[in-house]
Amino acid sequence: MIKRRVFCSLALPFALTVHTALQAQEQFLPGKHYVVVSPQQPTKDLKQVEVLEFFAYSCSHCSAFEPALEAWLKTLPRDVLFRRIPVAFRQDFVIHQQLYFALETMGLVEQLHGKVFQAIHADKQRLATPADIAAFATKNGADGKRLVETMSSFGVAGKVKQATALAGGYKIEGTPSLGVDGRWLTSGPQAGSNARSMAVADHLITLAKKAR
Repeated sequence: MIKRRVFCSLALPFALTVHTALQAQEQFLPGKHYVVVSPQQPTKDLKQVEVLEFFAYSCSHCSAFEPALEAWLKTLPRDVLFRRIPVAFRQDFVIHQQLYFALETMGLVEQLHGKVFQAIHADKQRLATPADIAAFATKNGADGKRLVETMSSFGVAGKVKQATALAGGYKIEGTPSLGVDGRWLTSGPQAGSNARSMAVADHLITLAKKAR
């Protein structure tokens, strides 16, 4: 069982300007601002630098981080592949892994991903059962019945298994965390804040490109 640490979200409204300025002013160091992942983890496409966000819908810090993350994603170069990896720190949160991958399979991430965070953290809906999730999806203009069916599909089960293996391989202790190219991992506690973790990730993306 992966133990979860609480990661702090600081200065998120200023994330874009802060992380860019920090990257220009500071040299990020292994063991201080990020860790080297050993053994190196597999990536989806060897032709692209891969960035992973390890997150949990139950994590309030992930919810707070989401707007800044979305803004940062728009600044990433085209040769960077970004993927979200849902993490379940407890067995009863596996349903949220299934939920995310069902949204991904159905092409509903853009429409509903942020609304899941809002439902759980602002509206205090647990979304802990298939019935809860179906009602949520229907309320937000999606096919709730089909979403729940997709959650229990073979394809989603395979993605959940892969996500759990990646979280173990990266040795994820808390969320949100950013993994880069199977080689490095950074997070709020390592970088100094979740906003700073994006500046560290930018640095690691540059390192990954130089290593190719």
